[in-house]
Amino acid sequence: MSDVLFEIKDLEVSYGSIAAIKGISLNVRKGEIVTILGANGAGKTTCMRTISQLIKAKTGSIRFKGHELTQLPAHKIVKLGISHSPEGRRVFGILTVEENLLLGAYSQSRMDKKVLHWVFDLCPRLMERRKQLAGTLSGGEQQMLAIGRALMSQPEMLLLDEPSLGIAPILVKAIFKQIKEIARSGVTVLLVEQNAKAALKLADRGYVLDVGKIALSGTSSELLASEKVQEAYLGKKH
Repeated sequence: MSDVLFEIKDLEVSYGSIAAIKGISLNVRKGEIVTILGANGAGKTTCMRTISQLIKAKTGSIRFKGHELTQLPAHKIVKLGISHSPEGRRVFGILTVEENLLLGAYSQSRMDKKVLHWVFDLCPRLMERRKQLAGTLSGGEQQMLAIGRALMSQPEMLLLDEPSLGIAPILVKAIFKQIKEIARSGVTVLLVEQNAKAALKLADRGYVLDVGKIALSGTSSELLASEKVQEAYLGKKH
């Protein structure tokens, strides 16, 4: 599996005496969209924050392009080529849309205007509102901005944590279309989602987390066909 870009092995993460991640292993190949599914409290966001080194692992390995990440500070993760669009968007409300995007390029020695134009092409709403304060945008527009800001560092792999959370269905469709375009451009995507159906329609493969452990994994079509997934996440009873 020489095309493996990113790999987690036997990862354990704890909050004090509480184990949040219990020895998970997963991988992402270059060019894939891989989704991590699971209920609230399953450990999805903890996993993403540990990859970004916002939380430190107890044991285990996280490797990207052959580099071990667990001992690196968060800003070095960005410089290596991983960018994180966090749960809850976390945009800077008192800054304009454009200022938020420019902050996303802080790790670059020089801001590439082509990247900014690409983000605006990807999401014309951001172009229309570029001088508007980010705090005045709708939830969906703020989510688009958070994704755009993450793209400004020109990542090889993008971490997306719950991009559809709390967003109107019409904008969820636009955001998932945006994610597809990002993947087509050559950016590898690791996606955490509660909207299992939408995520599996978009992704190549998926992992199902259940209280800190991987309960299931497979291709998107395998997981969509799984009775366990249908019962737990797609609302179908057998």
